[in-house]
Amino acid sequence: MTEVCGVAERSDGLGRRRQSYWVVLPAYNEELSLPQLLNRIHEAMTEADLPYTIIIINDGSRDATAQVARSFSDRLRLIVENHPVNMGLGATLRDGLLKALASADAEDVVITMDADNSHNPELMPRMGRLIREGNEVVIASRYQSGSMVRGVPAYRRALSLAASALFRCLFHMRGVKDYTCGFRAYRAGTLQSALNRHGAGMFDQEGFQCIADLLLKLRSPDLAVIEVPMVLRYDLKKGASKMNVMRTVRATLALVAKRRLTFGHRSFASHHGCSDTK
Repeated sequence: MTEVCGVAERSDGLGRRRQSYWVVLPAYNEELSLPQLLNRIHEAMTEADLPYTIIIINDGSRDATAQVARSFSDRLRLIVENHPVNMGLGATLRDGLLKALASADAEDVVITMDADNSHNPELMPRMGRLIREGNEVVIASRYQSGSMVRGVPAYRRALSLAASALFRCLFHMRGVKDYTCGFRAYRAGTLQSALNRHGAGMFDQEGFQCIADLLLKLRSPDLAVIEVPMVLRYDLKKGASKMNVMRTVRATLALVAKRRLTFGHRSFASHHGCSDTK
């Protein structure tokens, strides 16, 4: 079920179409975190005078996530889609991105981020500006100078660093260190081109590993991708984590093996190896 609660402004008052932002929020049991996040998104985009639409995919939440989202319909531009049962992050991210691409123009900005208020939406105007400057993917990275992580347990940090090292070695992309953070901005046309290439296989991962897989599906020799430092505020998250850590580790290793077979030994970086280029 989809509820449309508003439409983004599409022109600048002179009949010229403005670049729009489509903010995709996969949400599962986020009634406590969603209000603050939605207010922060609205303030950030209004302050920057940027047209936006928020797409909330409520993934069969057992709490009042859907009701909370609807309560903002008089102030924000929202599209709310409800899964009748919990389908997992892969399906939820898929539905949000497909919903955005159904309405977005090629030069629009599609942003994905967590709905638990741990990502800082104040970074979105900067990410969109980098898309306008010619980049096709902008990653909010935990591993760039100026980044900061608060409230993440030490073992989770260690696992994230290990995943970063593994992906950099096996699927090196110039300038990319953070393959698993879901806070990203995409040029809509880049996502659509990848969808045209991969078809239904574009979204074939069910769990949290779908975030890394989506980036791998975009790999090409001339993909323009850049990272910006982020402040990850896990300490602002309300409620328990939705991630089953060991299941995610196993699924990620299975993904690595599968994609290694799919992509072989191709490298789209300017050199081979596990070092980083900036």
